[in-house]
Amino acid sequence: MISQAQVDAYNRDGFIVVPDVFSPDEVAELRRVTEDFVEKSREVSGHTPLYDLEDDHTAEAPKVRRLKTPQDFHETYARAYRHPRLVAALVELIGPDVRFQNAKLNMKAAAGGAPVEWHQDWAFYPHTNDDLLAVGIMIDDMTLENGALQIVPGSHKGPTFDHHAEGYFCGAINDPAADEIYATAVPLTGTAGSVSIHHVRAVHGSLPNSSNGDRRLLLMQYTAADAWPLMGLTELSEYDRLMVAGTPSINARLAPAPVRMPLPPARFEGSIYENQRGSRTSILGHVEDRLDAAE
Repeated sequence: MISQAQVDAYNRDGFIVVPDVFSPDEVAELRRVTEDFVEKSREVSGHTPLYDLEDDHTAEAPKVRRLKTPQDFHETYARAYRHPRLVAALVELIGPDVRFQNAKLNMKAAAGGAPVEWHQDWAFYPHTNDDLLAVGIMIDDMTLENGALQIVPGSHKGPTFDHHAEGYFCGAINDPAADEIYATAVPLTGTAGSVSIHHVRAVHGSLPNSSNGDRRLLLMQYTAADAWPLMGLTELSEYDRLMVAGTPSINARLAPAPVRMPLPPARFEGSIYENQRGSRTSILGHVEDRLDAAE
């Protein structure tokens, strides 16, 4: 599914983009199902177990910023996280035994959509080793204009930055030591049906959507089966059912990786968007200053 050169690039940079993993028909089905959910969001006025809404969402102009655990609400999303071409790539990157962790579908409405501040996924769910990654299925073309992920090459080999503000976890980097690295961030662009794959410790974020079209990205997290969550788990049998390749095991592999626990919990609980309301920094200034300088 992926070449040795792509494996090497992932190990070096902390990310790759793999084109044409999902067929045009599969992308069309993901779009149809997603559009149906957005249409049904007219019936709700606040966050639900499925919907995370933009602040200006209304029944007349529905704006969904996230579908939470979409695989639990529609089989199309459940099939996507087990897609054989995708799983084959994951095996090449983190080994033969791979476990699905969770998923969410992030959306940025045309001419808007909430930014996601700089962060490392590792800050939210540290494990016994860092053979974890996130996959982004591009339901639409991802461009700089519509808020493609911005990622800092090589940052997966660096520190775990502080994601706390005023003593509470806030889901965003609030660490002056990271300020100098943001200028090297690059956008993960690609055509619909492609997937981005980034390491759990890679520093990343995204800008609002300044284009005239919607931007929808189905994000899914995976772990090596011998990476165990330091925050614990509730039910082993349910955990084992999340395997997408190989076999489960109760062996936990310990490997050195800098860990900061996401505690005390965020003052604004909920999705990352809610957590980041407590942040004192903004991706907007870091990236827009760089873009202005390049013009």
